[in-house]
Amino acid sequence: MAEDSSNGPVSPGRHRAGGATAGRRRKRPSTRRRAVLYTVWTLAAVLVLGGAGLGYLYYKLNGNLTGVDVNAALGADRPKNVDNGSMDILVLGSDSRAGKNAKYGTDEGTSRSDTAMIVHVYKGHKKASVISIPRDTLIERPSCTTKGGQRTPAVQAAMFNSAYEAGGPACTIKTIESMTGIRMDHFLEVDFSGFKQLIDDLGGVNITTTAPIHDAKSHLDLEPGPHTLDGEQSLGLVRTRHGVGDGSDLGRIKLQQAFVKALLDQVKHVDVFGNPKKLYDLADTSTKALTTDSELASVSKLKGFAESLKGIGSGNMKMTTLPVEYDPQNPARVLPMERKATLIWTALRHDRPVPASATKGSAGDATSAGKVVK
Repeated sequence: MAEDSSNGPVSPGRHRAGGATAGRRRKRPSTRRRAVLYTVWTLAAVLVLGGAGLGYLYYKLNGNLTGVDVNAALGADRPKNVDNGSMDILVLGSDSRAGKNAKYGTDEGTSRSDTAMIVHVYKGHKKASVISIPRDTLIERPSCTTKGGQRTPAVQAAMFNSAYEAGGPACTIKTIESMTGIRMDHFLEVDFSGFKQLIDDLGGVNITTTAPIHDAKSHLDLEPGPHTLDGEQSLGLVRTRHGVGDGSDLGRIKLQQAFVKALLDQVKHVDVFGNPKKLYDLADTSTKALTTDSELASVSKLKGFAESLKGIGSGNMKMTTLPVEYDPQNPARVLPMERKATLIWTALRHDRPVPASATKGSAGDATSAGKVVK
């Protein structure tokens, strides 16, 4: 049995989700066509940038951004571009415990993608599908290159979130593209401390819980009823896995998806134009918290990216989870349901809605954790 570096044994002989056939992707889009992205840790940041007249703040905010040259890292061995008007973005939440994130656990010198979502924006940019990838999913991880230029070997059965540890965002993108046959046009990443500060700058997020959530590990203690969550509580909500459902990552994903919709609804009502300080704080926090692909690593490009997102609200964003089943050899891990996953990737490659049959019977679809928050 193979050994996962920090998360215990994994089962050998597993296959990638959906059969990694080479998918057709679109040619590189112009700045004006960069699609909308509303996700758990980046949505508010992008929206604020999209609507704001940044003016004299441009150079300061531009210097806050961190970019990664994904194209240089991955080379030509990627799914092809196809110009069908859609866009695919990988959104990551980093679980590094370094620096300000040390309070959330011990830093072991590596980072993993604590949250991963594929956002498919349909032609016309009026609706989107969001596919969450459970971090505990066993997948085939391709060979990657580290920051130091060393090659990491391919692994037949690795936890999905170990790809980030093996080779950073580029390795995670390579793994996603291998799983799906879909080329990722962009990626955005936010870390714990940036997310917390962003929510505080917004003034909190309003949610209603239908059941108590108590999780000492994520510092969360909520009774049923309405709440305005500050940054610390919001971070606890999107990180908790012991306070809801069966304690697995699948329950946490459902909470993250519910939180995204609540955040989407609230950001629309934030009056940043009437409060210059709030506008500055949000823009400053957002750009400091974001790591993007190099094509988005400037305020002007993020602004154009965000302006094309305004037609997408929580009501026309379909959220689902990669269809999985529990690993009979290790119930702490999940395995992709390959036929159902193929239905999802095929639909997205052809810019079609995710069919309902793709998630029916999935362990992620069965969890009731998403009903805890509304």
